[in-house]
Amino acid sequence: MDMRGLKPGITNEMCIEVTQDLIASRFVKGTPEVFATAAMVALIEQTCKDLVQPFLEEGQTTVGVHIDATHIAPTPVGMKVIAKARLEKLEGRRLEFSVEVFDQVEKVSDAKHVRFIVDRDRFETKTKRKFDRIR
Repeated sequence: MDMRGLKPGITNEMCIEVTQDLIASRFVKGTPEVFATAAMVALIEQTCKDLVQPFLEEGQTTVGVHIDATHIAPTPVGMKVIAKARLEKLEGRRLEFSVEVFDQVEKVSDAKHVRFIVDRDRFETKTKRKFDRIR
């Protein structure tokens, strides 16, 4: 695994607009029509994955294994949300990130996220074998 340039301190940002597809009531019936925590977690994961992907070898990707996130302020439909990720620690295949999420008015999240570098084909083969066990 040759990850030249992949080192703690590198950052990435990703900005999205809150749409009807990303609201809480789409994921959990009877909840407000604001940016969903589930969508926020997906944004955090995507921002972290995109941060390290250019440093990985062909056929490698990362998978999320842990997230610890607050969701401290609501964001209405139509407002933009930006995730700011920083690689904090790299230990072999284990990557630790800190992430802050803001809307256009205030901070909406602080998060810690852990991902592992995996060989995509090996990972997908292992996953398929697991499913084959129940057929």
